[in-house]
Amino acid sequence: MKIALGQLICKLGDVPANLAAMERLARQAKAQGADAVVFPEMSDTGYDMPTILRTASGAVGAPRGRLAMLAQELSMWIIAGLSLREGEEVFNTTVVFDRAGAVKAEYRKIHLFSGQPIAENTSLAAGRDLVLFDFEGLCTGLMICYDLRFPELARALTLAGAEMLVIPSAWPPARIAHWDALLVARAIENQLYVVGVNRGGRDGEVEFGGHSAAIDPAGKYLYRSEDSSENIYVVEVMSASVREVRQAFRFLHDRRPALYSG
Repeated sequence: MKIALGQLICKLGDVPANLAAMERLARQAKAQGADAVVFPEMSDTGYDMPTILRTASGAVGAPRGRLAMLAQELSMWIIAGLSLREGEEVFNTTVVFDRAGAVKAEYRKIHLFSGQPIAENTSLAAGRDLVLFDFEGLCTGLMICYDLRFPELARALTLAGAEMLVIPSAWPPARIAHWDALLVARAIENQLYVVGVNRGGRDGEVEFGGHSAAIDPAGKYLYRSEDSSENIYVVEVMSASVREVRQAFRFLHDRRPALYSG
């Protein structure tokens, strides 16, 4: 399967413009032979809490409707970080649209960033469920941005069957070295593909660092963006590679979980 990393620059609060940018990049990815495209965290609204609370869409809102139609038109998977308004609550989600435009999976961010100036945990509701889906034969788990700092989540997804982790993000350049290291660590320690798609640009005073990357199950880069510019890059992933790495080096099999519970 060929997956395009859609490193997007959003316009804060301008949902129609952001959807137009996603459509443009999706069409570029399709022209390059991609079967799927992944977009960053909160690609519809931008990443600013007051703006998200003001512009978040419901499950039948314009962002999901337009991306579903685009996935169907292009016969292409689209994975996008989107807002979700549900009653009085707003969630930070990743939505997976299959080639027919149906919602194949939806993940609500479990770990909400508590640092300033974002303080995501004071504005948004946290998810509670791990999410995996069948990505045309590749079992794939979903995480979002800050989730990357929690190895327990990645390991739980792995033990539940994940062969790849897809991680839409809005990660700042000041901590881009952490982003690089943690993406590779999650791949190595779980022997799976990691696809991390990070934003570029700036929302108010908050800047985003780009450096989207795809890492193979042996911890080698398939691709790493060198900057935060808007771009598309296509990588190929194969379930057979996960099996080969896990069979050659069986440390997941050698775990002793009874000793870790304390």
